[in-house]
Amino acid sequence: MERWFNQIEKKEIWYMVLPLLLVIPLLSFSNQIYGVFQGGMYQDLKLVIQVLIIVFTMAIAIQSYLVFSHLLSNQTLYIGNMFFIIALLELVSLFFSQSSEWSFLDEPLHILMRLYLSIGFLLIILYPKKRLTMNHRILTYGSSVLFVLGTVFLAYILPKHWFDYIDNMVHLFAIILQIITIVIVSKYVKKLPKRSMWLISAAISLIVSDVFFIVSQDQNAIWDFSALIYQFLAFYFFLKAIYYTSVEKPFQQLLKIKKDLEQSQQELRFQAYHDDITLLPNEHLLLKTLKENLHDNKAQKAIIAIEIDRFAAIRSSIGISNSNKMMKLVAERIQAIVPPHYFATKLREEQFVIYINHVKTIEELLQFCLNLKSAMTDPLQVQLFSLNGNLNIGIALYEDKGTGEELLMHAQLAMQEARQIPQRFLFYKPYMSKGIADRILLEQDLHNALANNEFYLDYQPQVNLKTGTIESVEALVRWRHPTRGFVPPDVFIPIAEECGLIIPLGKWILETACTQAKTWEKQGLPPMKVAVNLSLGQLFQQDLVEMVQEILQRTKLDPKFLQLEITESMTMNIDQMTQLLHELKALGIQIAVDDFGTGYSSLSYLKEFPIDCLKIDRTFVRNVPHNPNDEALVSMIISMAKHLRLKVVAEGIEEVEQLSFLIDGGCDYIQGYLFSKPVSPQQITETYKDLHHRVDEVLTQLQYIDDYII
Repeated sequence: MERWFNQIEKKEIWYMVLPLLLVIPLLSFSNQIYGVFQGGMYQDLKLVIQVLIIVFTMAIAIQSYLVFSHLLSNQTLYIGNMFFIIALLELVSLFFSQSSEWSFLDEPLHILMRLYLSIGFLLIILYPKKRLTMNHRILTYGSSVLFVLGTVFLAYILPKHWFDYIDNMVHLFAIILQIITIVIVSKYVKKLPKRSMWLISAAISLIVSDVFFIVSQDQNAIWDFSALIYQFLAFYFFLKAIYYTSVEKPFQQLLKIKKDLEQSQQELRFQAYHDDITLLPNEHLLLKTLKENLHDNKAQKAIIAIEIDRFAAIRSSIGISNSNKMMKLVAERIQAIVPPHYFATKLREEQFVIYINHVKTIEELLQFCLNLKSAMTDPLQVQLFSLNGNLNIGIALYEDKGTGEELLMHAQLAMQEARQIPQRFLFYKPYMSKGIADRILLEQDLHNALANNEFYLDYQPQVNLKTGTIESVEALVRWRHPTRGFVPPDVFIPIAEECGLIIPLGKWILETACTQAKTWEKQGLPPMKVAVNLSLGQLFQQDLVEMVQEILQRTKLDPKFLQLEITESMTMNIDQMTQLLHELKALGIQIAVDDFGTGYSSLSYLKEFPIDCLKIDRTFVRNVPHNPNDEALVSMIISMAKHLRLKVVAEGIEEVEQLSFLIDGGCDYIQGYLFSKPVSPQQITETYKDLHHRVDEVLTQLQYIDDYII
């Protein structure tokens, strides 16, 4: 009950209480009040009240008529229809009351209206909710006119003394129905407090009105006038209830949804543009800031790149959890000394980058670097470890040309060179770029490669060890440069990530692979699942799910024949990744973790993510016959996957001994040069049977004799 009153404004409670309090002076001073409104003034006021009743009932009918097109609710339609009938009958009654010839119809119409209102309102509340169509609106409101004509005809043909006899009985019956209505509506007070309050207020006002009609023996008495006033109040409360349900409450819900959406967008934007360990802005926000601000004025600008010396070795020694804590402590010390106009960020490569939009003097940068080194003098206490936070620092000044990515690269080059000197910080010099000049040229060529159709896909079969069949292939992107020839993926993929081309390239890879899978199906090959790698850059693509869905629809590929692969290093932000992967999974596709075992992520994502498959990295499989540690790791991964009901794919199989170990261990699928290197889609089509013969030969060598279908 307390929650109910909290949701109802005080003025609305007074709206309900005051009409009831007015009964007291009416009972106490009825003669005096009536004396004020003698003669024509009383009739005029009564006429005004009747007109207001018509206006309110018609307003309810019109509002319900308009709202129905959005809600399509049967209750909304029937309430509007009921008040449309009441409005028409009130209008007819008012017309007849002003005519001496037809005035005898006024009282019968009044009695029938009260009966319709009480019965109709109760039936509407009891009738189950359901959705209707727009045709019902025209039919229902159209039939209302016929119903009104029928009511007028009924009032005309029935003997007048019948209505004199049943007048009070109808009002008593209406009171009983209104009480039943109050009991039913009160059950929804906690769920719909405002709507229930207005409906109960309307029912109470109708009860008071009926009581006054019973008490009144004369249509020109104060009780009859008071009954009309309370009838008018009841319709006002009905209008408030419908307005709240159809306009005010949906608008409040819309405002709440908008507020929640804005908050969610802010949270997602923060996650997309901030590092989840240090909470500093990340590389994406840094590059965005550089793009917007690097050329905005003539002031000297600079970037300072910072890394913890030998951090990879430290991380491998103390573990990912403790190394994250160390990184957070370093971030706190950097933030403590960074001036307000310095923009501190954290990159994926475990580097800190500080962008200065206005450098006053070179000495300012030198002093800041010295302050950084001084801030790291005291050891970093992480659990039981006391760690030294020696920093390597590189500084690059903007020279009024180039891009933000190039400026960042220059600072990182200087930082790498600083590892070799005792001072541990250096300014960028052009000679440092000689080693990456080719990389920059390659980046420029990469921008035109997609438009020039220089990319193509090879496919490496994956063999099901239980059936001996090729059930899936992995799509591998290749770049045939017009002058350089073949460019390895491990060279151009990181460049595409850095310069943002991974988004259009990833979309092309996905669409090409889906199209090819559908082409094989049309050529008569058994359906094959195609596995496509997702890059980290694509995971930050806001329309990734929509893009995948659109490609599946355009290529008409069944979603179960598409598998998207993420790397373990992408699983650091579990909350964001969980939502994204569940949305992708809802499309019906498969999700796999590629290069499993090489990342530094917590294994907790295995129970959070909707994963179907783990792919064991080739670095573990390579030494399986010769290294007991690798054998133990592979066996552990397979065992863990089985307990989690995940499929296992082993990559890089080149030796029969490796295959034998994996078969004995219960591996599900294998992929490697032992069966087939990555080949063109035409070769898959032309040599499909030969590939299976090769599978059969290798498995037969291991005396792996099962009845597998080829």
